[in-house]
Amino acid sequence: MSESVTVRVPAKVNVQLAVGAARPDGFHDLANVFLAVGLYDEITVTPADELRVTCAGPDAAQVPLDATNLAARAAIALAGRYGIEPRVHIHIDKDIPVAGGMAGGSADGAGALLACDALWSTGAGRDELLAICADLGSDVPFSLVGGAALGVGRGEQLTPVETGGTFHWVFAVADGGLSTPAVYREFDRLTAGMAVPEPVASPVLLEALRTGDTKALAAALSNGLQPAALSLRPSLADTLAAGTGAGALAALVSGSGPTTAFLAEDEASARTIADALTASATCRETRVAVSPATGAVVCADMSTGRCCAP
Repeated sequence: MSESVTVRVPAKVNVQLAVGAARPDGFHDLANVFLAVGLYDEITVTPADELRVTCAGPDAAQVPLDATNLAARAAIALAGRYGIEPRVHIHIDKDIPVAGGMAGGSADGAGALLACDALWSTGAGRDELLAICADLGSDVPFSLVGGAALGVGRGEQLTPVETGGTFHWVFAVADGGLSTPAVYREFDRLTAGMAVPEPVASPVLLEALRTGDTKALAAALSNGLQPAALSLRPSLADTLAAGTGAGALAALVSGSGPTTAFLAEDEASARTIADALTASATCRETRVAVSPATGAVVCADMSTGRCCAP
């Protein structure tokens, strides 16, 4: 058995999030086009006397360290399938914004699952790992696979999406978080009595991703949860306006928020937009990243001080 295993796993942005009406089980059918972006958490698992979770990095104090953490739940789920005691220390080196609509918790779940699989040499296949991911949460399967994908059902049923270029993003991190269940409840309130259409992926958006056409992608971005997020956090409208005023081709709330995402024409434009957002004082910090990014990966080279060089 290895002494420890470290996995790097990316954040995501939803370039399309079409939301259907609430189902009887309380979930919503989605057409969710995921794009992995180059902001990463690193999860290290080490044999220990008992399961424990630690976390370091920005906003680490907001990360639960008990069995509700998706990383802990992933270890427990995999161990249960193979008759293993989940006696590991899971350390999360957190760089993805917490409770920001970028799937940071889901990333940690996927990363811990892959790391424990490698540590324990379970031999679990890709389909089995994805099934465990789906049980853990709707966004966890995509955190494992990365790249670009269309998620249907509640988002966990993935089909790879072809991408033909590099897309430049700026993310504005808000103070505090937004509860995803609360945003969905607000969506239900806002759409009560309305005919909510069945969610369908946009052919125009998928073609823009395939061809790497940044301007076409900008015109096709959409988020069905954005009105609900803005209803709960009206101040996000000021952040969106600041980014578009600084030259972003498009802006939207990332997933359930409150992080906002800005698509830039190129790297220089992204830096300009980030500087303007910082100066606007409408957000706590900004991050610049590119997409698509690879999914969860076991790191082999620790010589650089971080587990996986980009």
